[in-house]
Amino acid sequence: MTRLAAIFDLDGTILNTLPDLVDSLNLALSAAGFPTHDLDSFRPMVGNGMIKMIERALPAERRDPPTQTGILAHFKKEYAKRQCDRTVPYEGIVELLKDLNAQGWALGVLSNKDHENTLQVVNHYFPGIFHQILGVKPGATTKPDPTGARLICEALGQAPERVFYVGDSGVDMATAIGAGCRPIGVAWGFRPQAELIAGGALAILKKPADFFHVIANL
Repeated sequence: MTRLAAIFDLDGTILNTLPDLVDSLNLALSAAGFPTHDLDSFRPMVGNGMIKMIERALPAERRDPPTQTGILAHFKKEYAKRQCDRTVPYEGIVELLKDLNAQGWALGVLSNKDHENTLQVVNHYFPGIFHQILGVKPGATTKPDPTGARLICEALGQAPERVFYVGDSGVDMATAIGAGCRPIGVAWGFRPQAELIAGGALAILKKPADFFHVIANL
């Protein structure tokens, strides 16, 4: 039987990273004299990579490249110190991933977070679970460019059309479709379900335990 495979987004899909991200960003913003953000206002800023997150967090009149570069550098230093402080797996995710792994699924993670950060948090919270882990490396494109998803499919030895891509945003759905994977949305993440449906999700998981039932009906 052909091995089954799935690629998971990181932030908002398998880990609630929002508290550590906003704490780190607020420290960088505050140090530079800019307004800070609460969790709810910060939520829509995440999903297109760190540079886009910084741009969205800054006041519209201060989004010049030098300012963004300075805030990004400070943010990265702060986040490296606290990226596992308040981050937690979503309820039921660990159990789902262990079940998939035990059943022989080929599993990958694709994130718009820097590659080193991605490796660190995935290996911290899900040791030995994923076969391929990929964040953004210098010079690489970010999602929704499908290159990363295609690279993971190739590394897993899977044709993209046989790979389920699970994410919490329209960016993830566009990535999945662009790579030729099968897009699945999650209801517990950073973005509203309407965005996932509009983005082409074949199904929406209400909770991680729904995964097997949902894919059986696709």
